[in-house]
Amino acid sequence: MSETYISAELRRRVAARASRRCEYCLIHEQDTFFGCQVDHIISEKHGGLTTEDNLAYACAFCNRNKGSDLGTLDAEGRLVRLFDPRRDAWSDHFAFDGLSIGGRSPKGEATVRLLGFNDAARIQERRMTTLQGHD
Repeated sequence: MSETYISAELRRRVAARASRRCEYCLIHEQDTFFGCQVDHIISEKHGGLTTEDNLAYACAFCNRNKGSDLGTLDAEGRLVRLFDPRRDAWSDHFAFDGLSIGGRSPKGEATVRLLGFNDAARIQERRMTTLQGHD
């Protein structure tokens, strides 16, 4: 299945709404090694539409790791829905602990793990951001 075309104007609106930050891990597009992309929160293969309310601005790491997933299994084998930047408040589900991002809820913990928020390359990106004096 091929993806629906996302116009340049729609891409600009999604990026501006996100203040050019990944809506999953909050890294600014200028601070990420591979830039940011527009992501379908609910993928087209699951019936998600190419509309502004189903699109998120995502760094390449988060977008690649999320793929078309809507949820994942927790440590007890229960299905947990992933964080949805259109419907969930980031601070309800995540918190910074130095350069790491921790989950504050089952949804946050599942998203941290599946999207690899604390993988070595992600920590290195945040370290470089801090060294360069960016927020």
